[in-house]
Amino acid sequence: MAQDAPQIVIAHRGASGYLPEHTLEAKAMAHAQGAHYIEQDLVLTKDDVPVVLHDIHIDTVTDVVEKFPTRKRDDGRYYALDFTLAELKTLRATERFNAVTGKQVYPNRFPKGQGRFEIATLAEELQLIQGLNHSTGRVAGIYPEIKQPAWHLAQGHDLSRIVLPILHRYGYKTKDDPCYIQCFEHDEVKRLRDELGWKGRLIMLMSGGKTGPGNTDFAHLRTPAGLVELAKVANGIGPEVKTVISADREPTSLVKDAHTCGLKVHAYTLRVDELPKFAQSAEDLLTLLFQKAGVDGLFSDFPDVALRGLR
Repeated sequence: MAQDAPQIVIAHRGASGYLPEHTLEAKAMAHAQGAHYIEQDLVLTKDDVPVVLHDIHIDTVTDVVEKFPTRKRDDGRYYALDFTLAELKTLRATERFNAVTGKQVYPNRFPKGQGRFEIATLAEELQLIQGLNHSTGRVAGIYPEIKQPAWHLAQGHDLSRIVLPILHRYGYKTKDDPCYIQCFEHDEVKRLRDELGWKGRLIMLMSGGKTGPGNTDFAHLRTPAGLVELAKVANGIGPEVKTVISADREPTSLVKDAHTCGLKVHAYTLRVDELPKFAQSAEDLLTLLFQKAGVDGLFSDFPDVALRGLR
């Protein structure tokens, strides 16, 4: 297996605290700040091209409502899957905003509607990161997430089956390569390993709730027995911070239990502008996670802050 630093920082949607999430500009900044890994959330276009977007919806990060006002579904939302790549490339990507009110979600971040950004394909982003790895001499890994695979399959599109050959083409094939695939759906994690034959590193994402996408039983998977089961297919878990540190500022047993099974723990998410109630500051949260709980990695919208705390 490729040797990571003892504890790593993963740029969550790039340096999304400073530039619109998942834009190539946010990824370049994350690389420049020194992130060990850079995340890619993946969904499909109508013509089956994986693009880097946090959601299957595009009406909270683009101007799709202005450009294609009649292309919403019956639920009033606009879906990446209903647009070709050529159509998505005409959209202007922007800072995340509320689809109903139009207000920016994080008001102190990059101003909504300012600048010119676009949706990137997975291939475009891999070329950027590998190009920066070459020109800087510092290798940043990639951390793609398979977004809502069961929903994609129900729509007649197999996201995982399309993504894996692209990763292989760019040299991400085994546990020796700087790549983690992550997913919130337990059935898809097992499918990636067993049916689709992914031989690289694999992370089971976990929200703080009891259940999740694809009927995933998070409550069970967080137990010692569930972690033993996970260790048969996965290399680690990606839990919410609140399941790692309790409200009384003490570590839960999750990291220790995962480590007992040989699983890495990459927690999410450090946001300087949205800290959990128990954290006194970003630095305080970093101390609790890295030193007290002993997580192996942390997703952050602010990779530079996380790296400073880690150092």
